[in-house]
Amino acid sequence: MPRSHHTESASKTVQMPRKKAVGTSGATRQRVWWRLRQQWRMLGVFEINPEHEFYYLTCVIKEGMQAVIQASMDTPPEDKLTEEHFKAVETQTHEGFEIQTFAAPVFAKLRHSLDITEEEYLNSLCLGGYYLQFVSNSKSKADFFVTNDKWFFLKTQSRREVRFLLSNLQAYMDHLEKYPHSLMVRFLGVFKIVIPNQIKKYFIVMQSVFYPDERINIRYDIKGCEVGRRTNPDTGGKQMIKVLKDNNFEGQYIALGQDKPWFADQVKVDTAFLQGLNVLDYSLLLAHQPLHRDEREGKHSLANLVVRATKSVDLDDSPTEVDPPTIPLLSETRADTTDCGSGQPQAAAESATEGIPLQEINWAAKENRTDSVLQDFHEHHHRLLPNCKNAIHVIDGPDRRYFVGIIDIFTVYNWKKKLENLWKSLRYPGRAFSTVRPTKYSRRFCQWMEEHTQ
Repeated sequence: MPRSHHTESASKTVQMPRKKAVGTSGATRQRVWWRLRQQWRMLGVFEINPEHEFYYLTCVIKEGMQAVIQASMDTPPEDKLTEEHFKAVETQTHEGFEIQTFAAPVFAKLRHSLDITEEEYLNSLCLGGYYLQFVSNSKSKADFFVTNDKWFFLKTQSRREVRFLLSNLQAYMDHLEKYPHSLMVRFLGVFKIVIPNQIKKYFIVMQSVFYPDERINIRYDIKGCEVGRRTNPDTGGKQMIKVLKDNNFEGQYIALGQDKPWFADQVKVDTAFLQGLNVLDYSLLLAHQPLHRDEREGKHSLANLVVRATKSVDLDDSPTEVDPPTIPLLSETRADTTDCGSGQPQAAAESATEGIPLQEINWAAKENRTDSVLQDFHEHHHRLLPNCKNAIHVIDGPDRRYFVGIIDIFTVYNWKKKLENLWKSLRYPGRAFSTVRPTKYSRRFCQWMEEHTQ
């Protein structure tokens, strides 16, 4: 009996490591998967930790902006902007530095129109961990910082560029009010940091075009020309993001399906605006990722339609009067959009709207809108927006999600650019280069989009 008991115990002893090994294997796979996700998340960026050369600067920026944003949290957005709001300059002095904020009420109103709360803005910019340094093949001399959640970009700018933006801020805001679904990048703040005897930097905060970027695996910077517009995609083993260019896109198309006419029209409207500012050399940032099956199948659900239509209307907050429309949003607009997240079911939302005729959906947020204003809104390139924080820059085609945004709008066609145009005309006869008159740049930019969109 003792011998038999010993044998049974030995058998159990032998089996125990096998069970443990299985559990360890599962935990190991989870750790490996987590590390791979972290590596992908950090592709092309580096944490600005205490050992980083920009650590002190980013700490100063965070401290200064936290005080600025907290002050704005106690002030509701302005209903009507005045000339004084566009000229406003506020200076806060802190220990060892000062921060200047330009046109704060204007940018607060713009953030509000994008459904970005001041709490979210504060948490992302000031409380959300280390900033990330963006590393790419860009030739820009500016410093790029990204918030830890990658929602917002911070970019240093020259004094001339900041003055240009502020001098045209009224026109920029008017354009976004008239075309709330514009592809233009959204500037959310302009600041100046001064550290005596060390640093004097202007920087802007903008919404990232590529957010969320977890599934994005290819990016392009498009100008609509050919000279210098090819990038070797090989990173040489370096941890960086290669942003490809026009010639790398050869033979490909932006497949938008029903949204192609809207996209082409909006590009024309936005480039006409930039032409009016006498600027050139702007780019369309472009990235894409495949839609999951559940995202493709969920595009036409009633819940999705209601949420997207409501979000699209809410972006245009121009006050008018009297009765709201009934259903033209759902009957006239396209339904080819999905969530920006993982495509989770919206059963709760669907049950909430089940059995409600489309005509009876109440647009409570816009009860002061007239039919004529809404019709005008449709003519101004209205579309259904996806239900996510970056809806402006996301367009869903039949099979792919596209992230698009027009950036780099500060290059004025001045006498230096005219001389550069002359020099390049002699060096590249008959070829398309970027330094051309704004009228030609705009026309060529639109033509490229038209030819490469399906």
